[in-house]
Amino acid sequence: MKFFAAITTLVLAAVASAQMPTPYNCATGPTQIDITSFTLDPYPLCINKMVCASGTGTLSTPVIEGATLSITGRYLGRLVYTDNHDLCVLLASQGFSCPMPTTMTSITACVLVKPNAPPNIAVALQVTAVNGDGGVLFCQAATVTAKNC
Repeated sequence: MKFFAAITTLVLAAVASAQMPTPYNCATGPTQIDITSFTLDPYPLCINKMVCASGTGTLSTPVIEGATLSITGRYLGRLVYTDNHDLCVLLASQGFSCPMPTTMTSITACVLVKPNAPPNIAVALQVTAVNGDGGVLFCQAATVTAKNC
């Protein structure tokens, strides 16, 4: 019985460690999307494979041409990962086009986790989207881990 309890505890710990950490709003001012949920899939992140960031919420202004998506990762305060994208190009690959109307309630953008992502360490990840007008669409942050899958 003790052996079964020990195995069950280990399995539950492994499952819990693979769950996406709770993201939080890292914007320092107002945003153009009021994010109600944000996920990364798959989690943990797989180096050299695609990951999709999905946000749900209320858009107060259309997403327009020139919008960008910036991804940064820090370990012990040091920048260890950067990636930048044209958000309208990412949205086009999902079947959407800019301008994206305020009636949209969710956005999904998929990007490659670059081969230089540090494996097996907790990285403070920040995902920031800036609209073509310069306004911050959203900023979400969480401590995440990337693995060689």
